[in-house]
Amino acid sequence: MRELVFALEYEPGCNRVADALADHPDARVRSLSLHATAEQLWRVDHATGIPDALDAIEDAFLTSDYYADCLATEDCGATQTTRVLDRTDDTLVLYSDWERTPSCASVPHIARDHLGKSVLFETRHEGRHYTWRLIHSGEGDVAAFFDALEVAVGDCARMEMLRTADTTASVGGSGETQSGLSPEQEAALRAAVEHGYYESPREVDVGELAEHLDVPRSTLTYRLRRAEEHLAKQHVADERLPEDPPATR
Repeated sequence: MRELVFALEYEPGCNRVADALADHPDARVRSLSLHATAEQLWRVDHATGIPDALDAIEDAFLTSDYYADCLATEDCGATQTTRVLDRTDDTLVLYSDWERTPSCASVPHIARDHLGKSVLFETRHEGRHYTWRLIHSGEGDVAAFFDALEVAVGDCARMEMLRTADTTASVGGSGETQSGLSPEQEAALRAAVEHGYYESPREVDVGELAEHLDVPRSTLTYRLRRAEEHLAKQHVADERLPEDPPATR
């Protein structure tokens, strides 16, 4: 089995969910379940954030031409049903069922065409960054998948490869550094340290650092957040490892 992780960074106005999340940087949407057949796609998503953010996310799902990941840039005539399954002050759970038309395209359907029918999907949406994690058999054509995806996305989003590896490979395998970070995440973290981003007070802000690295501010923020999350979880996991047993006499 192979793991494939990549991100789409949407341009303003191309995806209302991305626009809503960009307006509320602390909000998140992650998939709890995502399945696709040749004609349909259905998914359950879990959103977190303040009430205003959840209102914006709910509105984007319920009233826009979101069509559960359809990448068509014009009205594709798809039929979608979206329902709120649960709502609290800081969480929102949504169910979406999308019946596609011949003019529709989506990441899962393109994956089915090029990577096979038995593909598992996991997504995470923060700001304009939409991260996809795919587990597939490894027998498909990954290059053809990305070529088709690039055509479908067009000018609406930039694609960034984050990781590709055997699911049984150890940390530091293909596409990752020894720290478990992607090369882009490690480069962002190194630059942040070298330029004083983590000093107190900071010697550079994220906008200045992004300009220095010649990447969009949202991209740099995303890379730093993912790197920080990975290292923090790794640190806590290491602390939980059992100590070596005392030597016997």
